[in-house]
Amino acid sequence: MKTLRDVKPGESATVQKLNGTGAVKRRIMDMGITKGVKISVRKVAPLGDPVEITVRGYELSLRKSDAALIAVE
Repeated sequence: MKTLRDVKPGESATVQKLNGTGAVKRRIMDMGITKGVKISVRKVAPLGDPVEITVRGYELSLRKSDAALIAVE
């Protein structure tokens, strides 16, 4: 399954599932990343970490490890 980590800059995706558990999953959901929301990847840092995304009209930076927990379509 494709994750947010696999989405290239300039592309958009829709969240299908959050694979984290406990506090990690809660933190991702508190940032506004929930099932069905559309996410656009703005840019990726030169070494690949962090990933800057646009979600629900605001900018957000995520670690690669967190982005790998978000299944997208």
